Amino acid sequence: MKRSSLAKLTEINVFVLLLAILAICVVFTYIVPSGEYARVEVNGRSVVQSDSFQYTDASPISFMGFLNSIHTGMVDSASIMFFVLIIGGSYGILSATGAMEAFIVTLARTLGHREKWLIPIMMLFFATGGSLIGMFEETLPYIAILVPLAVALGFDAMTGAAIVLLGASVGFTSAVMNPFTIGIAQGIAELPPFSGMGLRIVIFIVMYLTAVAFVYRHAMKVKKNPALGIYGSYDPANIDQMMSKGVVFERRHKVILTCFLLNMVTIAIGVIEFGWYITEIAGLFILLGAVVGIIGRLSANEMVDAFMKGAASLLAGAMIIGVARAIVVVLNDGHIMDTILYYSAYMIKELPPSLTAVGMLGFQTLLSFVIPSGSGMAALTMPIMTPLSELVGITRQTAVLAYQFGDGISNIIIPGIAVAGVGMAGISYIRWLKWIFPLIMIQYGIAIIAVIVAHAIGYGPF
Repeated sequence: MKRSSLAKLTEINVFVLLLAILAICVVFTYIVPSGEYARVEVNGRSVVQSDSFQYTDASPISFMGFLNSIHTGMVDSASIMFFVLIIGGSYGILSATGAMEAFIVTLARTLGHREKWLIPIMMLFFATGGSLIGMFEETLPYIAILVPLAVALGFDAMTGAAIVLLGASVGFTSAVMNPFTIGIAQGIAELPPFSGMGLRIVIFIVMYLTAVAFVYRHAMKVKKNPALGIYGSYDPANIDQMMSKGVVFERRHKVILTCFLLNMVTIAIGVIEFGWYITEIAGLFILLGAVVGIIGRLSANEMVDAFMKGAASLLAGAMIIGVARAIVVVLNDGHIMDTILYYSAYMIKELPPSLTAVGMLGFQTLLSFVIPSGSGMAALTMPIMTPLSELVGITRQTAVLAYQFGDGISNIIIPGIAVAGVGMAGISYIRWLKWIFPLIMIQYGIAIIAVIVAHAIGYGPF
């Protein structure tokens, strides 16, 4: 009997899929006319001049250009790739101290029959962080705690990973006060900072409850029938064995986890007060790894071995980020990125007024797959979407909302931090996509309704 097309799709290696997309983009450089917008510096950002598009000489990508783009993509995304590897390495050292194992066993026993509260409480924590301070990359460290804890409580690795990633994604998407997305987009659109917050709070509540219900439903199915679980690299038998070993949460374990907590608090303060990003965060995790290794009585060789083992576990996720970046390299070097932007804006303009906001949402969603940076996409698209919104009769705030959804929802499925997160749990990217697909469709449904309502009510102030 032939396997279904879906079953075959889930077996496709993610690198094969990305290379196929990359090859298609190379072909597009021979078909799509080259063009570019003029850009100006505004408050340190490169901003597109919406009425400056001009066609340029064709710049098709050669076969060697195709091959070179992979290396260039990895170089361009090196900061993120090494951030992922450093996080993995630091957690390798933390795991080698035994503190994680002791903490998980103790917490699982403490929760007892109250384990169901883990999902809504922890998802609310991550959602709040994502919505208020733009926390997303910073959530990776929590995967190493939540995944084995979820398995120990009778759930699966998918539940643990989803608590962290979906929680942060919901917050990042609703963006009640996210300075990296809504803050930048509203600034470019010349809207009052964080205006329109009331509707975004409603969106936060709806998105949060939907995500919690989705994860909770899956977790309860696994709790009832463990055979339905997706365990990644976490064998339930090993977790059960760990739980029955009589592990003691020693004083040095408590000191190690206190260092971890202080590290997270320091990162939060640095991000909010000093604008830290992945370089500073990675530096703190290198320091954390060294400190906990010493407290955990590991030798220098043992620390290095544990670091390398932890980093190796995330190598595939880091490589995916680099290969995905190659797609952006091809579109930019072929000078068709701006052409795609120009024609997409033109098509949106031709839609009926009631559907223009939905068209903007679709446009922003598609663009998010080649511009994974939320702030970068705001700087590129909002100078075009802002005047376009006025031409077609929708408010600037509605245009920002469409951008917010297009960037936020896709974060959980595009190759990037989410891939690294599920990689830490040992779950394949394709398996993750298949599992989360129904929720993504629900979230886009919510987004479409929200932008239609925003257009209908004249979501403002303007």
